[in-house]
Amino acid sequence: MTVTRAARLTGAALSVALALVLVGWTLRDLAVTTGSPADLAWHWAGDDRPPLRGRAATSGTDPVLIVVYAVTAVAALRSPVAASALAATGAVTLAVRLPGLWATAASSAALVTTLLELALAGALLVTAAAAGRRPADTAYEPLPTRPRPGPAVTAGVLLLLAGLVAAAWEVHWALELPAEITVDRFTGGRSVLAPLLAPPPGWLTTVLVLLALTAAGSAFARPPYARPLGLIAGALLCGSGVMGLTPAARYELLDRFSGLHGVERLALLSSLFDLLAGAAVVAVLAGRGEPRVAPAPPRTPALPPAPPSPRPPGW
Repeated sequence: MTVTRAARLTGAALSVALALVLVGWTLRDLAVTTGSPADLAWHWAGDDRPPLRGRAATSGTDPVLIVVYAVTAVAALRSPVAASALAATGAVTLAVRLPGLWATAASSAALVTTLLELALAGALLVTAAAAGRRPADTAYEPLPTRPRPGPAVTAGVLLLLAGLVAAAWEVHWALELPAEITVDRFTGGRSVLAPLLAPPPGWLTTVLVLLALTAAGSAFARPPYARPLGLIAGALLCGSGVMGLTPAARYELLDRFSGLHGVERLALLSSLFDLLAGAAVVAVLAGRGEPRVAPAPPRTPALPPAPPSPRPPGW
């Protein structure tokens, strides 16, 4: 099966629309952070030192999603795994934005944005489904490609380890923090101060764990959707690593690594692993997959020549 031209154009338009929604909120947040792109970048990285003129809307997840949407738009137009890319992007958007239905009650604009993003993500899933699929017309039309064995195993191992590390940290915080704060980390309660569009930290970690483990399993099985799913997981891992390492670099924690407590050291090492593992996953899965072509139609068997007919008398 391959994707129709109309479905490709629709998927690209939906991806661009999702990116533009976040770009609009990013421009708004530039004014909130005194108009400095550097201050906004520090805010995305989790540094609260830059002064804010109001509550920001975007978080460090949003620039990663903008890149994902832009790449998905290009893939929708040109890639043989367009359907898988649209489906993976739509599913991840739904998972990340779902808490906005109850966590953004204080802002009607943020709630409307959440509803819009959920609708666009749902439309991506519909576009990637059977409504936008058709059989390949010729034996030379490119079909969805599977990742090559070597890159697939490498990505699978890294994603599996990253998912287990993130899950271990979430269990650690659940045991260390009071029950009320633990619940708020998943529901976006009052004890969690986060940007308007940001998913609660515990929810986001859970999404990342499930995405990494699912992408790891698909990488080992090597279906066509393994590449886009793994690329999105790798991109989010990179973003998580950057958000963990940037404040540490700014406050010179890396220079004082030997003097940090054990938990602080593990946190920095985990962020470094997320960054390196995510970058490696993107690198190994970004290459071309195994080439596939549609099977050639069966040939009509050749018929033996007709027996000679008897000549009429006197011929």
